[in-house]
Amino acid sequence: MSTYKILIMGASYGSLLGIKLALAGHTVNMVCLPEEVDLINAEGARLRLPVRGRDAPVEINSQDAPGILTAATTDAVDPSDYDLVALAMQEPQYRSPGVRELLDAVAKAKVPCMSIMNMPPPPYLARIPGLDASSLNDCYTDHTIWENFNPALVTLCSPDAQAFRPPEEKVNLLQVGLPTNFKVARFDSDEHTAMLRDLEADIDAIRLDVDGEKIELPVKLRVHDSLFVPLAKWNMLLTGNYRCVQKDDMRPIKEAVHSDIELSRSIYNWVGKVCQSIGAAEEDLVPFEKYAKAAEGLLKPSSAARALLAGAPNIERTDLLLKSIAAQKGMQLDAVDETVAKVDVWLEGNRSKA
Repeated sequence: MSTYKILIMGASYGSLLGIKLALAGHTVNMVCLPEEVDLINAEGARLRLPVRGRDAPVEINSQDAPGILTAATTDAVDPSDYDLVALAMQEPQYRSPGVRELLDAVAKAKVPCMSIMNMPPPPYLARIPGLDASSLNDCYTDHTIWENFNPALVTLCSPDAQAFRPPEEKVNLLQVGLPTNFKVARFDSDEHTAMLRDLEADIDAIRLDVDGEKIELPVKLRVHDSLFVPLAKWNMLLTGNYRCVQKDDMRPIKEAVHSDIELSRSIYNWVGKVCQSIGAAEEDLVPFEKYAKAAEGLLKPSSAARALLAGAPNIERTDLLLKSIAAQKGMQLDAVDETVAKVDVWLEGNRSKA
């Protein structure tokens, strides 16, 4: 087996991927905040994961993995030392001091990049034929930070698994609520895609010893030839996550989806049509019924909604991105416009308070 060196920018959601890669025998370095660095390097990164057939979740510590997982601050890494960089922060975070300089160094080092953001980076959108990616710049907090990337070296991985940091725990613990797979599109080059397929096979082969039993863990990496498979998350984000945002408060994803199931179905299917208008095939997307069933277990507001409620002046704007792509194709939906308007109002309010 080839072992790879992987840099992950972001240790919250990124630790889910990082721990899986360390369990598969690879060397992982996660870029995060100084207090996270100290804790992860001292006590490991921890993952709490539900496993089918077991009553209690399984807790894994990266220090017990056959691979190596460490953490570092932005100024302590050289991107050219790595085979792959995973982008696991929220889109607005990439313009933060220190992070933006490291991101630019990643671009200039020409290391293959796999984004696990909900918001696809502009260089990835540039890989989609017939999409005018430059007209979508206003959807990003700061589009200029992506300008030095070669689109051929950027791919997108859909972060479908739902995970959160329990507030009563230390910040080195990530708890998975919905253990679905990472779905990644191939790179332009066969060589870089082969690396993804190696990682897919290595993660598949993980067996964890729990009470003397070798168990298989959920949350796999799945590599797809289609550029559009990772975009299947868009239907879910527009139907559930962003519709948690209400005029004066936030509601759980389950309520956003199930309070009016026919409206939710119409939004979901419309987003699917937008994806198909830029080249997605129907089989690239997830059927509404499957998402609606999964949403029954999503009992908290989305991370975007929680960030707005906490006063964030910027969040990822996949809602605005979808509206803008649809407009390129002469498509529009009132329910999506209403969602975008609600998010706009919250952001304006948060910025005025800040």
